[in-house]
Amino acid sequence: MTSPFVEATPAARHAAFAELAAAGPVRRVTLFTGVHVWLITGYDEAREALTHPDVIKGKGGDGPHRDSVPPDLAAAMDHHLLGSDPPDHTRLRRLVSTAFTRRRIEGMEPEIRRIVDRLLDDVAAAGGHGATVDLLATFGSPLPLTVISELLGVPEDRRRDFQEWTAVAINGSVHPAETFVAAATSLITYVRELIAHKRAHPSDDLISGLVAARADDDRLSENELTSMVFLLLVAGYETTAHLICGGVQTLLAHPDQLDLVRAEPDRLPAAVEELLRFNGPAQVTIPARTAAPVQIGGVTIPAGEVVVPAPLAANRDPRQFPNPQQFDITRPPASHLAFGHGIHHCLGAPLARLEARIAIGALIDRFPHLRLAVPPQDLRVQASMLINGLTTLPVTVT
Repeated sequence: MTSPFVEATPAARHAAFAELAAAGPVRRVTLFTGVHVWLITGYDEAREALTHPDVIKGKGGDGPHRDSVPPDLAAAMDHHLLGSDPPDHTRLRRLVSTAFTRRRIEGMEPEIRRIVDRLLDDVAAAGGHGATVDLLATFGSPLPLTVISELLGVPEDRRRDFQEWTAVAINGSVHPAETFVAAATSLITYVRELIAHKRAHPSDDLISGLVAARADDDRLSENELTSMVFLLLVAGYETTAHLICGGVQTLLAHPDQLDLVRAEPDRLPAAVEELLRFNGPAQVTIPARTAAPVQIGGVTIPAGEVVVPAPLAANRDPRQFPNPQQFDITRPPASHLAFGHGIHHCLGAPLARLEARIAIGALIDRFPHLRLAVPPQDLRVQASMLINGLTTLPVTVT
């Protein structure tokens, strides 16, 4: 059976997940890495797995190249929300939420709009006279990288380094062990330097807020700080870039829906939700393990097994979404799993939604003649365990 994680085109990836789902919503499969996991492609089954008390996180123990990662580096990456369970998770979320507030996110909207306008000026200049522009390189990637860097307080001259390190860190499974360890080491080393600087010179940014975060005389440890900044950088940049570009790709493939959004901009929030359902940026969630035998979807998963819910497949489950292969921004609201579910629902979901709404809305308004510069079948997706993202998005804007 084909592995969706190494498929070359968007259509082939979705077709591979559909083939797996048709064989059963809970299946034991062998990943391209050689690891055996229980892949969960059904919507109800994925929701159950994401909330089951005996499906637990393993402090990063199932991450890429763990036999090659030094213990101090693993500790500096793994003590975050996605790698913990209650009561540790409850404590961490309470502390992080005191700094990563909705007010802080909403306060970034004017700055996000300024960044978007500046980047669209660059797109217009690069795409003059019908020249082809890679929208991922010129817009989709720079926007969330700039936003998360400004949110965290990362200086502009180090952002390109962060982009290179996170691209390897989030797709560690497809890189050699030494490449992954080198990128993760560079990233954590700089995060430690940045935290030390913010501790000595606090300012109005998220890292300063995390350093100062307190709840009932409790505060984040050094490994928890580095892990949270690591998580925010990797998750806050890469996934949002592919939400934006995957969304543009999907709209261009459905011109009737694109025309509807242009004619009725108030539909943008609903359009973003449908984009998340139809072609979200996360193939699967962070792996977990069974602490005891668990029955999901009529299948008993033994204790000690790796469990991997797959939102990209679950969000096209026909038992939950009528005509799931149809992209329809007028679809009645329904709860997708693009941001996870339960206690591990993505803390940064409001920021990702805000960036996507602003970015896609401004882009399609600025460039009414936006078109793909290549046939749709020539688009390629990156090989990845986690990310559903294009390698490039060539377009013309005039």
